[in-house]
Formats: sequence, structure tokens, C-alpha cells
Amino acid sequence: VQLQASGGGLVQAGGSLRLSCVTSGFTFSNYHMGWFRQAPGKEREYVATITWSGITPVYADFAKGRFTISRDNAKNTVYLQMNSLSPEDTANYFCAAGGRAESLRYGNYNYRGQGTQVTVSS
Repeated sequence: VQLQASGGGLVQAGGSLRLSCVTSGFTFSNYHMGWFRQAPGKEREYVATITWSGITPVYADFAKGRFTISRDNAKNTVYLQMNSLSPEDTANYFCAAGGRAESLRYGNYNYRGQGTQVTVSS
């Protein structure tokens, strides 16, 4: 099983990034997917989840209106479009797959990747 995130980098405040997470080794379309982030010295933080069908995205409060999660089941890939970034968004972002959408938001995932670093300068 692999979940390979990419698209992170250094961006100025107010900028945008689009993260991708390409998966393999499991039946992607059977799983709900989520994005999480973790900054040094801080707890892991839920960002957004999307159901297997892609119909019902759910966002953490800080992500609402700025981030958009989406998925392409044909490409086994989940995306996170991030706009209006601020220094507080600096973290390692990783994707995860879970069998239950509600519990996925609480970090109960079956698989996770290593993540991609996002750094936002002021």
C-alpha cells in the first residue's frame, strides 16, 4: 500500500497550492479519503474528508472557504486545493484512507502516507 503526496512547497501568504495524493495497493474507490496536517511540536490536525463517492466533503473550520478536497477514482488520487494560505497553515500534509467517514475525521484510518511539506512565508 502506498499513498504518495506531492505538491507542497514554499509559498507566500495569500498564495495557493494544490496537493495530490496518488494511491496504490488498495481499492481506492472503496475508501473515504482525508487530508491531515501536523506542524512541529503540535498535534495532528484534521483538514478535510471526502466520501468514496466524492459527493460529501467535510472541512475543519479553518479550512472552510479556503480549501477544497476532491478525488478522481479513475486515477486513485485525492486532491487538496488550498487558497489564501497563511503562515498558520505551515505543516506536513498527508492523506489517509478510512473505511468509515465519520471516524476518519478523528484519525481512525486504515492507511496513511508520509506527506508533503507546506511552508507559508509571511
